Amino acid sequence: MTATPYHGLRVVEIADDPGGEYTGKLLAGSGADVIKVEPPSGAAGRRIGPFAGDRTDPEASLSFRWYNAGKRSVTIDDAEDAGRAALAELIAGADVLLTSLPPAQAAARGLVPAELAARHPRLIVVAVTPFGLDGPWSAYRGGDLVGLAAGGMLHSCGYDDHSIPPIRPGGDHAYTTAASFAHTGLLLALLERRRTGKGQVVDVSVHAACAVSGELSNPFWFYPKAIVKRQTCRHAQPAPTQPALFRCGDDRYVYFALILADQKPWRALVEWMDDMGLAADLTDPAYDDLAHRQANFAHVQELVEVFFLLMDAETAYHEGQRRGLPIGVSRAPEELFDDEHLRAREFFVEVEEEEGARPVPHPGSPYRFSSFDLPGPRRAPRLGEHTAEVLEGV
Repeated sequence: MTATPYHGLRVVEIADDPGGEYTGKLLAGSGADVIKVEPPSGAAGRRIGPFAGDRTDPEASLSFRWYNAGKRSVTIDDAEDAGRAALAELIAGADVLLTSLPPAQAAARGLVPAELAARHPRLIVVAVTPFGLDGPWSAYRGGDLVGLAAGGMLHSCGYDDHSIPPIRPGGDHAYTTAASFAHTGLLLALLERRRTGKGQVVDVSVHAACAVSGELSNPFWFYPKAIVKRQTCRHAQPAPTQPALFRCGDDRYVYFALILADQKPWRALVEWMDDMGLAADLTDPAYDDLAHRQANFAHVQELVEVFFLLMDAETAYHEGQRRGLPIGVSRAPEELFDDEHLRAREFFVEVEEEEGARPVPHPGSPYRFSSFDLPGPRRAPRLGEHTAEVLEGV
């Protein structure tokens, strides 16, 4: 077995929100030794539901299990002298300190990133906070919804009906967006340390991560001064675009980008509909002209809606793909376990979460390496499970 990408990289994590925790998970998933420092009562995430078996003990939080898979847990009470000394020794032996402590809390605990980086010249401190380590908002509290709203992304989330407000999507998108930038920032800092031998502070703002991830909203405003408007299940644009979700005969939906301006997919669609005897007048040569298609778009949309209602979603997906069309089934998360492509690539891996219990499937890595191995999904640590082995081996 070859070494993993982060083999030998020791990361000390002091993080209590998904921004920091998900960054740590990304590192652990690529082979880093991520040591999660928790207070004796456990990290706050251990008290966030839903809970396995409707238990509310520190080991049953599904949220904690997800964000902390593959890490080791050490309990330290740094309110005590012995705890502070143990934490200081742990940080001194680390390659990376990953923290999500707000600046005031970091200062109160003697964990100011700049001071730690100065004290330990090779240490890379990655700080993932709501608004960054400085600036007028640095002391403000945040969360996933705050990050999406303040960073502008929330403006593009929701439905065509603008009489209702924007809607936050699930999945902690603000936090995970910041985590991806934190991972990139750490990679750059590791490259710099390899060149110079020196660490540094990587200051990641959830707010800023969202502000640069607004897709088309920024360029539309910078250039034509246009404001994009949210649209159901499609890209926000200054003007409404055609719907892209189509209901099928089995009451499921496919996402199909009906791009009128591109002649090749248009002809492929009409040929498909004609093969099924459902093209109606769309075979008329007049529809070869884009202006005619656009002028009669409501009629085209109606025929396509009927067309998809006469087949099931899987048939529409595979036949549409065979014909080179941009189409896919809108799947519920639980349907992914039966996805034939993910199964063929052995994406899901069985993990024993609780001793003696039936293993449960975990998502694997979205990337593979030709010259590296990955450790594969591993369960989250029990509270303080690795305290003795880590602190005795510091």
